[in-house]
Amino acid sequence: MGKIPIFLVGIIFIVLGMAAEAEYLKYKDPKQPLNVRIKDLMSRMTLQEKIGQMTQIDRSVASADVINKYFIGSLLSGGGSVPKKEASAEDWIKMVNDFQKGALSTRLGIPMIYGIDAVHGHNNVYKATIFPHNVGLGATRDPALVKKIGEATALEVRATGIPYVFAPCIAVCRDPRWGRCYESYSEDHSVVQAMTQIIPGLQGEIPANSRKGVPFVAGKKKVAACAKHYVGDGGTTEGINENNTVINRHGLLSIHMPGYYNSIINGVSTVMISYSSWNGIKMHANRDLITGFLKNTLRFRGFVISDWQGIDRITSPPHANYTYSIITGINAGIDMIMVPYNYTEFIDGLTSLVKNNFIAMSRIDDAVKRILRVKFVMGLFESPLADNTLVDQLGSQEHRELAREAVRKSLVLLKNGEDADTPLLPLPKKASKILVAGSHADNLGYQCGGWTIEWQGLSGNNITTGTTILSAIKNTVDEDTKVVYKENPDLEYVKSNDFSYAIVVVGELPYAETFGDSLNLTIADPGPQTITNVCGGVKCVVVVISGRPVVIQPYLDTIEALVAAWLPGTEGQGVADVLFGDYGFTGKLPRTWFKTVDQLPMNVGDSHYDPLYPFGFGLTTKPNKVV
Repeated sequence: MGKIPIFLVGIIFIVLGMAAEAEYLKYKDPKQPLNVRIKDLMSRMTLQEKIGQMTQIDRSVASADVINKYFIGSLLSGGGSVPKKEASAEDWIKMVNDFQKGALSTRLGIPMIYGIDAVHGHNNVYKATIFPHNVGLGATRDPALVKKIGEATALEVRATGIPYVFAPCIAVCRDPRWGRCYESYSEDHSVVQAMTQIIPGLQGEIPANSRKGVPFVAGKKKVAACAKHYVGDGGTTEGINENNTVINRHGLLSIHMPGYYNSIINGVSTVMISYSSWNGIKMHANRDLITGFLKNTLRFRGFVISDWQGIDRITSPPHANYTYSIITGINAGIDMIMVPYNYTEFIDGLTSLVKNNFIAMSRIDDAVKRILRVKFVMGLFESPLADNTLVDQLGSQEHRELAREAVRKSLVLLKNGEDADTPLLPLPKKASKILVAGSHADNLGYQCGGWTIEWQGLSGNNITTGTTILSAIKNTVDEDTKVVYKENPDLEYVKSNDFSYAIVVVGELPYAETFGDSLNLTIADPGPQTITNVCGGVKCVVVVISGRPVVIQPYLDTIEALVAAWLPGTEGQGVADVLFGDYGFTGKLPRTWFKTVDQLPMNVGDSHYDPLYPFGFGLTTKPNKVV
């Protein structure tokens, strides 16, 4: 072949230049303004691609091929849904990236967003730091501490390659019979509002000039957060989970809504809708409160996500009329639907409803715009794949120290001796022989509660890494002090062994959601018997491990000192730190402690308020002076 004529070379360059220019995609250019990127990408999307963005499925039914074929916009791990038992940070990263490659290989390469419940630390993940549940954090009254916990949790979640958490729960639990009460910081909305400082911890501090309501996530060491469950989930009748909250609009807005105001001001990225109803209307169907109030009045600009199979439960029984559920949920203003398993049914149903004008294209566009806004804001388009740079953050010593501090500050001292002149606490570290008893003294799973490794929580000490209260006591006392552990000793044994004093650790067994609903709120057997036997035979301190106040009044006369330790998580050393006086007791009740369950619901300010211990109560002790 001869040389190419000069004029042809020029034409080739022009054609190549046009091709290069055609390849320039505004939505892929981080220098372009956010709204320009969203608009450009939206203009290129088919209906199928838009509906894919609105669909979130569980990892157990996902694959790169499924994500590629259906343009799936989001994946999640339900409680206990993990790549393998005791999976490492690297195992999680590989799984998330394998899924992400399916999304990136689609025509437009829109990254998927992976979400997980990280409600008290990265609680599904083996060896993660498990912080106290929210009720304990409410007892600290320390928003700066809670913000630090958000920062630590974000690092541990990112350590496993995940950029999105379904937290915080900003429910205002008004009845401890509710199985999710421990997920609530307090019965008082002002405490809940203060604790929304966890959001800038998780997401980063919103820039000073930021428009209110616009989501914000500050890069690869932060995660998108989710305020939940909108709205009134903590106010249901008799505390029955997913039930009806009967309250007028003023009550709803003044008790259950304020946490959302703070969350939105803090730039929260997403809001999850509650399974519960308000005055008989399912929240997943409530257009007035989702579109009218949250989106239009509060100017929330992130995306609204359903709860797990949440639209199915618009009907009773669930899934009875799925077409109706899709129309109602989407038209109410829900943008992303958590359809863990039956995603093809949802995608086909929604596609048909849009094509037949039951759902307007403008509603689909609103949903997709919001989802893309969060993905752009958090930098997913620039950094869609996770890396190994943060793996050492998972369960790091620094985070464990922070959790230990949170445990110390969460403990509420309810009784300390018969009178102020004869306190039992702090306990002497030097004693000839002490007894430790109770079902919860040597059980890491009980200490952590629900939402730990598995959805309902677990029993035992090999579930993850941590320190039990028994181990903590042994670590703390003088080396010459003999520690005897007997789970449920009889009175004769206690009396005949010449113990200096006893520590009894009892409480509730782990539970989550509906499984925790309880009308009697009793300590798990043989706890009451252990209290009676031990405290009847020797000076004792009872440490209650529970997600809420429980029945304690019948045993109070025999108990010398009483500590509410809530669900402290993996760092049991924090309990011993305070029992033995290295630190003082400072926690205050985030909830009213009732005398009998017949009084419930009973919250501070009620006309029939007659508590065993009032909201805000908590005795204090001074730390021992180090000689």
